[in-house]
Amino acid sequence: MKTHYNVLFLCTANSARSIMAEAIMNLKGRPQFTAYSAGSHPSGTVRPEALGQLQVAHIPTSGLRSKSWEEFSKPDAPKLDFVFTVCDNAAKEVCPVWPGQPMTSHWGVPDPAEVAGTPDQIEKAFRDAFFILDRRISLFLSLPLASIDSLALKKELDSIGRQ
Repeated sequence: MKTHYNVLFLCTANSARSIMAEAIMNLKGRPQFTAYSAGSHPSGTVRPEALGQLQVAHIPTSGLRSKSWEEFSKPDAPKLDFVFTVCDNAAKEVCPVWPGQPMTSHWGVPDPAEVAGTPDQIEKAFRDAFFILDRRISLFLSLPLASIDSLALKKELDSIGRQ
């Protein structure tokens, strides 16, 4: 029975949604899970609003950085068990595709970095994205991974992405 899982959260810029998901999973899923995040076209910076949401929730932010998903295709990269794309198709983003053997699922979340408006409206968009990710990760962590077959697990993961 497997006791540790590596999870990769992918998004286009790796500046907000995937970064928040990485941090949430590393807090809530430890020690059974190690999370990473990456982007197909990384911005190179983490949005301060994303870091702010994590800090409000008392989730550690040290070490978080925007990086390319190519880092995870190298021979010395961690072996991934799960890959979740969190980009929002409705925003017409180009979502990265992860080749290989990990179980994958799309958990589209509206991009808070695309929101224009007042500081309160922007903060709300980041807070909403944080809560969607937090809920989905909590649902994922409640799954009986060791006792569920891969087809049933794939159905559950896709269902969580529609929550």
